[in-house]
Amino acid sequence: MATDITARAVEAAAIMSLLPARPRLLALGEPTHGEDTLLDLRNDLVRQLVEQEGYRTIAIESDCMKGLVVDGYVTSGTGTLDVVMEHGFSHGWGASAANRELVRWMRAHNDGRAASEQLRFAGVDGPLEITGAASPRQALTELHAYLSARVNANLLPCTAETLDHLLGTDDRWTDPAVMMDPARSVGQSAEAGRLRLLADDLVALFDEQTPHLITATSRDDWDRARLYGRTATGMLRYHYWMADTSPARMTRLVGVRDQMMAHNLLALAERGPALIHAHNSHLQRVKSSMQLWEGPVEWWSAGALVSARLGEEYAFVATALGTIRHQGVDAPPPDTVEGLLYTLPQDRCVIDAPRLATVLGDRCPAPRVSPWFGYAPLDPAHLADSDAIVFVKDVPQNRC
Repeated sequence: MATDITARAVEAAAIMSLLPARPRLLALGEPTHGEDTLLDLRNDLVRQLVEQEGYRTIAIESDCMKGLVVDGYVTSGTGTLDVVMEHGFSHGWGASAANRELVRWMRAHNDGRAASEQLRFAGVDGPLEITGAASPRQALTELHAYLSARVNANLLPCTAETLDHLLGTDDRWTDPAVMMDPARSVGQSAEAGRLRLLADDLVALFDEQTPHLITATSRDDWDRARLYGRTATGMLRYHYWMADTSPARMTRLVGVRDQMMAHNLLALAERGPALIHAHNSHLQRVKSSMQLWEGPVEWWSAGALVSARLGEEYAFVATALGTIRHQGVDAPPPDTVEGLLYTLPQDRCVIDAPRLATVLGDRCPAPRVSPWFGYAPLDPAHLADSDAIVFVKDVPQNRC
């Protein structure tokens, strides 16, 4: 059956040939995090897509607020590379040599170019970690400060002092014990409830004043203030569900996270063609699922939400792997999709996913079961929901 599969070289041109037109958002997924081989491959594709297809924004699965630090560096040289890598990423991504190389290359690419021709960087995740969430302080106070400087004070729903009083100390919001003990969360306190109303009023005022604000400040400042607004409301919603004790708690938390990611992606789409790199589970068009300590959860991914809005303006390229031997993921069983692709002679290749689904027809392969929780195999029932698959046969151990 492998002879019926056309394997293309892993190049931008091969991916674009499988799409009806250049999408506004091109999402490159990965099935696991932190593997140098995949990140180096991402960097190669990013450079090609920038140079050949005119993409101008590079976004990754990292804190959207911290991403502003990286964007400031790549566009204007603000700060140093070391400082940016330390403070511009969440999830530990700043320690990655491949991420460092991406940021270095973007800065070098932008040097001497007009602002309209520069590459931009963005984080698309909320200020969230698996152990908890940040305080909503920065997003709320930055939005309030932006409005305070530009609209009549009588229109503001509160003062900066009121926000500060209601927020209290940040460690009330960031306590890592909250993930396992909802009773420790302040997310459903009276103060948090008041903050949710004030955040909603601040965002509403921002929207009402758009004709004035969009001319009174630069588009970048206006976009940044919008980011503060959607982050503030999203974070307060996330903290609310952190305090919940119902069976819906974890489903709502992962759903809110991907909703925040979707809102960030849609904002990037308004700005122009963007490349997105994140886990397959955040970018796929179908429902995502995972097993947690509280049981299985399912939710609509950011990719599913964005695809429903953008249609063919959104494209998703999944990545699948044969082996990650240093994590105990050995050669895939031959009756799985990865097992079939593993028989191809290429070490890495691009596969037409809908065509592969057609070739397989009713012969649905068995789902692959990974012995390591950190690798998410392809779902053979949903191959046609990806536009392409990048297959990497073997992943060596990371560089030291």
